[in-house]
Amino acid sequence: MQYAYDQENILARIIRGDLPSTRIAEGPHSLAIRDIRPQAPDHILILPKGPYVCFDHFMANADPAEIADFFALTAQVTRDLNLTPELGGGGYRLIANTGADGFQEIAHFHMHVLGGRWLGPLLPGATDVETAEQEFGPKLSNDILLNKER
Repeated sequence: MQYAYDQENILARIIRGDLPSTRIAEGPHSLAIRDIRPQAPDHILILPKGPYVCFDHFMANADPAEIADFFALTAQVTRDLNLTPELGGGGYRLIANTGADGFQEIAHFHMHVLGGRWLGPLLPGATDVETAEQEFGPKLSNDILLNKER
């Protein structure tokens, strides 16, 4: 599959500085920001600055320096937020949603770092879209996140 990257997605606009964000760390190829809809006390998004749609697109096309910087920044954030069990933290979860079944809301690869509380089981009981949307709300598009009407 050929991925088509949308330069106007919300995360691309944040990386460019067109939209505000709470930046907490940055590397030469990656950026860490607070999620605007946090699901835990610590909910950080790690973003590669390059135009990658999802994890497999990133891993197939990013150069080794981009990949190393992305994962180094992810590790730095877990340490800086004192989430790492080795340093006395309670732990954390890393999530990268991909595609429709993976509930990817924004077509720019990013890793969620969640922590600061007990996170519960990995997957909800809801296994169909209608039930999941009743429990968690509708899947959001870039237009909804940017408060635009289609």
